[in-house]
Amino acid sequence: MPGSHHTKDIQKNINCCPSVALTTNTSTTTLAEQQPLMAQPDVQPEHDKKEKDPQQSARSAALQRARARFLKGVSYFSGDMEVFGKWMERQFFLLQLLDWVLRGAAQVMFVNNPLSGLIIFAGLILQNYWWALNGFVGTLFATISALILQQSRGAIAAGLYGYNGILVGLLMAVFSNGGDWYWWLLLPNIFMSMMCPIVSSALASINSRWDLPVFTLPFNILVCLHMVATGHYNHHFPQVLIQPRSELPNITWAEIDVAKLFMSVPVGIGQVYGCDNPWTGGIFIISLFISSPITCIHAVLGSAVGMVSGLALAAPFGDIYFGLWGYNCVLACIAIGGMFYALTWQVHLLAITCAFFCAYLGSAIANIMSTFGLPACTWPFCLSALTFLLITTGTNRIFKLPLAKVTYPEKNLRFFWKLKKQEKMEAERKEKEDQQRAIEDVQIQNEKEQLRLELERMEEGKITSEQPEEHVDVPQDTEEEETRPNNPTDVTVTD
Repeated sequence: MPGSHHTKDIQKNINCCPSVALTTNTSTTTLAEQQPLMAQPDVQPEHDKKEKDPQQSARSAALQRARARFLKGVSYFSGDMEVFGKWMERQFFLLQLLDWVLRGAAQVMFVNNPLSGLIIFAGLILQNYWWALNGFVGTLFATISALILQQSRGAIAAGLYGYNGILVGLLMAVFSNGGDWYWWLLLPNIFMSMMCPIVSSALASINSRWDLPVFTLPFNILVCLHMVATGHYNHHFPQVLIQPRSELPNITWAEIDVAKLFMSVPVGIGQVYGCDNPWTGGIFIISLFISSPITCIHAVLGSAVGMVSGLALAAPFGDIYFGLWGYNCVLACIAIGGMFYALTWQVHLLAITCAFFCAYLGSAIANIMSTFGLPACTWPFCLSALTFLLITTGTNRIFKLPLAKVTYPEKNLRFFWKLKKQEKMEAERKEKEDQQRAIEDVQIQNEKEQLRLELERMEEGKITSEQPEEHVDVPQDTEEEETRPNNPTDVTVTD
């Protein structure tokens, strides 16, 4: 019977269900037992990563904090010592004046750092006490003169009115034939030093039209003026006798002293202040490195370039050992290599080229001015640096900084990178705007095209709808005319 057959199948299914349930339970238990064993290797690395990521982030944060503290600590005595300068603004006047004098002493090397100025004065004392005193008097009275003339207080605080004064005081003592501790020399020293801000202000009004610095042009003008006004044969202020070369120097390459040749590199840096002591030059190198390693490197490179140029032009070995071929190249290489240009490898090569050009120009100017009994001073540096600052180029890798933004090479480089980043962001923004504008233009064109197509369709629809109506009207008229005679009313009327 069908009913009995179904009941048997149901009974079989009931009997079979426990076994199926058992197998499913066993399979689930085995899977449950095996799942931790299989899943544990996959879960464990993620757990380790979660534990390692906080450790790595903590380490990186600690390194960043340590780096920030280190840079903050270094900034207290390196660069332009901005924090110290702000603190000095709240101090009494004499302490501020001392800070301005120290910064003025270091500004000869384009360094706005009182610690470097203090070290430079230590090197001058090591060289000659009398020279150091004249340099200090020159810087002091040049700064006081700028205060009397009410020049920019920020420029005075940066030492920009003191560096020509220290050079005037030093070189007047160096070229004086009256010997050390000739106290009467302090009178023209004070007068010429106080004239430095006047000449600087006058030249700045001219050079500012081309956004150019004054450099050491006031020092060159005033020292040459003093030496021409007095000369060698003077009872009160006699000068050393400078004569042009009258015979061929005896140069034998076998007699060259390699040790003195290498020693001429620090001597060339020291000759920026008129010092021929290599230890003094080494102290000056340390003062430069404290403020700016980039400035220090370019100073050494410039002095080395001057030494090589002297050998190439067959200069007397004594002049090379004495550093006379290096000091102008030192200043030129510093000025171009990161001070007034943002430092790139193109600018670095440009600075070395300027140093070579300055060496050749220095030899030419020295030969010309010796006929008038005058030293070359820093005329070669001023002329070569101004020439290289006036060049024009199409590359954006040679970027001349605005004069108001010039500080020290590392900060100048940060300003350059920030400017480039802003330009890049501006270019990206303009590109996005152009893309958005192009997309909007395409959308407008598409909408116009769609409207045009719709208008065309509407016009086609009107034309097609008008044509059948004309065909229908004509048959209706003809039918009416045909049916009118057959109308019974009409027939009756005629009858």
